[in-house]
Amino acid sequence: MKKRSSLLLLLAVLFGVLPSQAQEFSPEKPPFQKYQNSAWVDSVMTTLSPDERIAQLIMVAAYSNRGADHKKEILKLIEEQKIGGVIFFQGDPATQVRLMNDYQEASKVPLLGAIDAEWGLGMRLDNTINYPFQMALGAIQDNELLYKMGVEVAKQIKRTGLHLNFAPVVDVNNNPNNPVINYRSFGEDKFNVADKSIAYMRGMQDEHLLTTAKHFPGHGDTDTDSHYSLPQINHPLVRLDSLELYPFKKIMEAGIGGVMVAHLDIPALDTTGVPSTLSKPIISGLLKETLGFEGLIVTDAMNMKGVTNGNLPGVVDKDAILAGNDLLEFTEDVPKAISEIRKAINAGLISQKEVDQRVRKILAVKQWVGLNEYEPVSPKDIMDDVNNPEAVLLNRKLVEASLTVLKNENNMLPIRELHELKIASVSFGAKKKTAFQEALSLYAEVNHFRLPVDASEERVQEVREKLAGYDLVIGGIHDQSKFPRNSLKLSSEAQDLITELSGKKNSIFTFFKNPYVLNKIDGIENSEALIVTYQDTENAQELAAQLIFGGVSANGKLPVSVGDKFKSGDGLEVQGGIRFSYTLPEEVGMDSKMLNHHIDSLMNQAITVKATPGGQILVAKDQKVIFHKAYGEHVYHDTIKVKKDDLYDLASVTKISTSMAALMKLYEEDKFELDGTLADHLPKFKRSNKSDIPFTDILTHQARFQPWIPFWKNTLRKNGSYRWWTIKKDSSARYPIKITENMYLHRNYPNKIVKAIRKSPLREEKEYVYSDFFFILAPRVVESRTEEDFPTFLENSFYGPLGATTMGFNPEYPKNKIVPTEHDYAFRHEPIHGTVHDEGAIMLGGVSGHAGLFANANDLAKLLQMYLNMGEYGGKRYLKEETLKKFTKRQFPDSDNYRALGFDKRRPNSKGVVNNTAPDASQASFGHTGFTGIMVWMDPEVDLLYIFLSNRVSPTRENHRLYQLDTRTEIQQVLYDAMKKNVQKTDKEEIEVKEG
Repeated sequence: MKKRSSLLLLLAVLFGVLPSQAQEFSPEKPPFQKYQNSAWVDSVMTTLSPDERIAQLIMVAAYSNRGADHKKEILKLIEEQKIGGVIFFQGDPATQVRLMNDYQEASKVPLLGAIDAEWGLGMRLDNTINYPFQMALGAIQDNELLYKMGVEVAKQIKRTGLHLNFAPVVDVNNNPNNPVINYRSFGEDKFNVADKSIAYMRGMQDEHLLTTAKHFPGHGDTDTDSHYSLPQINHPLVRLDSLELYPFKKIMEAGIGGVMVAHLDIPALDTTGVPSTLSKPIISGLLKETLGFEGLIVTDAMNMKGVTNGNLPGVVDKDAILAGNDLLEFTEDVPKAISEIRKAINAGLISQKEVDQRVRKILAVKQWVGLNEYEPVSPKDIMDDVNNPEAVLLNRKLVEASLTVLKNENNMLPIRELHELKIASVSFGAKKKTAFQEALSLYAEVNHFRLPVDASEERVQEVREKLAGYDLVIGGIHDQSKFPRNSLKLSSEAQDLITELSGKKNSIFTFFKNPYVLNKIDGIENSEALIVTYQDTENAQELAAQLIFGGVSANGKLPVSVGDKFKSGDGLEVQGGIRFSYTLPEEVGMDSKMLNHHIDSLMNQAITVKATPGGQILVAKDQKVIFHKAYGEHVYHDTIKVKKDDLYDLASVTKISTSMAALMKLYEEDKFELDGTLADHLPKFKRSNKSDIPFTDILTHQARFQPWIPFWKNTLRKNGSYRWWTIKKDSSARYPIKITENMYLHRNYPNKIVKAIRKSPLREEKEYVYSDFFFILAPRVVESRTEEDFPTFLENSFYGPLGATTMGFNPEYPKNKIVPTEHDYAFRHEPIHGTVHDEGAIMLGGVSGHAGLFANANDLAKLLQMYLNMGEYGGKRYLKEETLKKFTKRQFPDSDNYRALGFDKRRPNSKGVVNNTAPDASQASFGHTGFTGIMVWMDPEVDLLYIFLSNRVSPTRENHRLYQLDTRTEIQQVLYDAMKKNVQKTDKEEIEVKEG
């Protein structure tokens, strides 16, 4: 005792003269302290026997995945030993709630429920959110996000019936080889660690969840895991005070409620060699007296080898109490612990008064968290509550904010000129296509390769040779476990390939591992672009891909140093927002539950009544894709489910996706004039009845053209056979136009189609009548002013630079990636699959300006978002803003014609009822529909893009149920309803704030 007393005096003197301690440090009172002498605490104390008071200091481990025997064991400890609390480990939320309710019912005094949830409930409970590990959080520059995380973590923990989180970790991780803290730390910078810890703590405690700073006095500079043995920290007092203790002092100043003491041997603080958990100089001397901490002091788990080696259960718990701890976590032998502590009281080693003071502290915590008015927690809807969309979105925001760009030579990020690059990706350490690679493919055509951890030298060489033909290689280096260990298991051959690729131009590496591992890969710092995500989650992979292509930004800073390669604080800002980001509706203020429920219901109804076999729906707001789903099957009773990357026949949406894109570009180049005529571009029309009709009338469908001509019927005789000069079974120079595998059209037939249009009579009245005629001619008009054929012009001018890789005519994809349309019994006499549904378009070789384009919703969205952005996308301007505004506005507002130039507009009927769009679509909105069941619509007033792709014509065009149900516009209205709901919610919140 004399030795310890002298050491305690030495500590007081030393710490007292240190500048950081002299006058500046003044810990805030813990939030629960005001209740230590409350009426409720007094009333409980009077009911407790001496041993029951000791039991309040004990917390045992509980599990919600261990069955009835374990439950009986815990109930016995509660009923017989009257323990003060439980700490839950593995299991699931609903079972945990039910167990905690049962345990509370059996307890004389409400139990304090705790959990280790450093990164949220996902640290312990199945199917719950895993927020980023603290090292990733250490990279974030906006500490408000950590506060919000604290709030959400607290809500989730409380929802599961608990009251105390053994977090945050405030250890400064200044040892890269630390096997137990490492990625659980905010980093090596003590200021950053303190600031992040305080933000996280405040978020939790503002929601009345008590927190504990751990692992006092600092577990960061060890290379030993205290779970297995006792680590030793050999630093002088000055160093410990200025570095290890700094975040603890700051978080105490900020008012943290608790501190957890580590199992450490720190000779500078206690020369006896006992674990800090059992050290009176460290706990009573340093923590309580010198630092003045009056909050809850908790031991680290009392089953860890760092404290149990050489110490018996029960006895070790008594020693922890004598050292100054208030709460024993994970006591292994409760009766023995109570007995040993009672003996210590009887022997005068600790007084009953001291024990009572600690009991009062624990009871005060219980009152602060609301246990004085305890009510059981309902398990109903608990999974929805703990995994609510706002929490899921916050998780994505945290990951996004942590993204750290360590290299970005020549501003490679974000990638811009997609059409100039042949891109490959390699996932190192992955056996199958990764979420990273899937996300890369949302932006451009990327060929993917994989090299698993044990990739052979032959496989590595095979990939090396294939990569030689690419302009850009994107490497993803993946972890092999849920936790980002400081280890690298890739074969030396795979590592050599990383080194080799890093030394070449146009290499981007994304590191989905612990950043310390960067020091183990030679030359990776030479790559032109290097991104660190800190861990290998689906969120990290998706957002890293979005960063590479400019969907999101990056401003994270490295929280630790990596050898001589990178220093703590390194990190470059990269501005995103130039292309789509893929996120949740909540990010744009829309309700994901509402959208999913209503849209799913409407689509399932349409599929059930056979209005369409399936479909794709994509919704983007503010250039963020917030809803993208595939429904149903390719055809009824099919085994092929619709996937989000399947291609659909866009039918008349081809008009605005091909003809109008080309014409607007030519208009800007003074190669196309709206007051010009067909005769100006097509000489054969000079002497026709259409020679002097201006394009303004043509593009608004008031040129008096006939609606259509069934060109295919002219190939048939009266008996239904084909005219001898029109179609043959085999292809030849004269019959090169493929209709089906056994049908080839005469080479002159496209000219006959043009001739038929030229000779067709005009309608009597100049009024709106929708017609395909001009759009059939549009490719010829475009080609008359360019040096490229129509598809090439579109590919070079729009689709290629946009990264719209599936957009095009006559798609060359496997048929299981193309959704079929109609079974044609009249002309082709077979199901139409992989070729255009429209007969006129197929007779033009599948290339036309009125029909024939195929795409999936994601690629079509890129073009349409460019329209919605008034001509810009991906950091590139395709069309001028004034051009889009001119072409997409209603041209004749004083007439019954509501059309824009080529684009459809919102059209009310004679009674003012709008049938072609959602009622709430704005007057500024524009779009188009397609015969096969397509609808696309853009609303610039709310920056909303809506795409509905279906094949309602399968198996027959006579199926009009999709129109009868108004499925497309009903779904569109759901989007506006979701936005209105958010406005109402915001208004309500503003009123509540004002009233408050």
